[in-house]
Amino acid sequence: MRVMERTFREQLFFLVLCLSVLKGDSRYIENNEISKDELFSFFNSELKREIPEELMYRRPLRCLDMVAVEGQFTFTAERPQLSCAAFFMAEPNEVISVEYDNVDIDCKAGDFITVFDGWVMKGEKFPSSQDHLLPLYERYVDYCDSGSVRRSVRSSQNVAMVFFRIHNAGSSFTLTFRKHINPFPCNVISQSPEGSYTMVIPQQHRNCSFSIIYPVEIDVSEFTLGHFNNFPKRSMPACAESGDFVQLLGGNGIDTSKLLPITDLCISFTGPTHMKIGCDNTVVRMVSSGRFVSRVSFSYRLLDSQELQTIKLNNVEDFCFNN
Repeated sequence: MRVMERTFREQLFFLVLCLSVLKGDSRYIENNEISKDELFSFFNSELKREIPEELMYRRPLRCLDMVAVEGQFTFTAERPQLSCAAFFMAEPNEVISVEYDNVDIDCKAGDFITVFDGWVMKGEKFPSSQDHLLPLYERYVDYCDSGSVRRSVRSSQNVAMVFFRIHNAGSSFTLTFRKHINPFPCNVISQSPEGSYTMVIPQQHRNCSFSIIYPVEIDVSEFTLGHFNNFPKRSMPACAESGDFVQLLGGNGIDTSKLLPITDLCISFTGPTHMKIGCDNTVVRMVSSGRFVSRVSFSYRLLDSQELQTIKLNNVEDFCFNN
């Protein structure tokens, strides 16, 4: 859905949809049908308001929730809740910690609280397994398995989520959500449809992605990889073979390994490169061999409805609409 202004009817439809699709017996509820536009409709002025440091923001946690402000969030089951998920989000230069407090659930009866290092939507994960330093099984931390030993879990990027299942009315738990500065952010989901960002990988062999969950125009203004400085800025045929390059990806999911490549850049340059991408998800992905300090700077803005219609009519660029 590309309509940015949410109507009451759409929000009501979203709530009904969430109640109907968040079902099943999967322990981690990975095959949910939560879409990105619908998820971001949870953002509002109340969630984004600034809270003084000396005060702890507190509110109930919903079965399906989005949290973007530090504080304590308590879930109390009024009836069995078997398929719940809370999405946590920080700024691009921050990571997240989730602490378990006052947990009163019955692990033996099948209750669980599981923190996932990243997000899961419709079975897809961000960051993808290719871009995350930890193996997939280590990204899940279950309270019933480790609660007495590990009561705090820290994410590797600016997003994390909590799956939970409660069988008995009256069972409850509290989560404390905090944000921490990350000096070298890697794998980011942007909160905003417009902004600017510089991604740096300081001589580390890893992949980093900046995900913009909107159709946008993106301008790459600077690109430094420490080699190929004397070549023109256009892509080379064997970018992947160089071991250090930047990809622009597009698609309608959050798993970068499943997105379509739009272009590769493996030659350093300064100066704007413009591109309009009409996908639900636009990603700048940097692959680093660890031999260089890799750096890419870019800005982005939301495409308006007329620009989206023009792209949709362009047979060369409409793969996101048909995907």
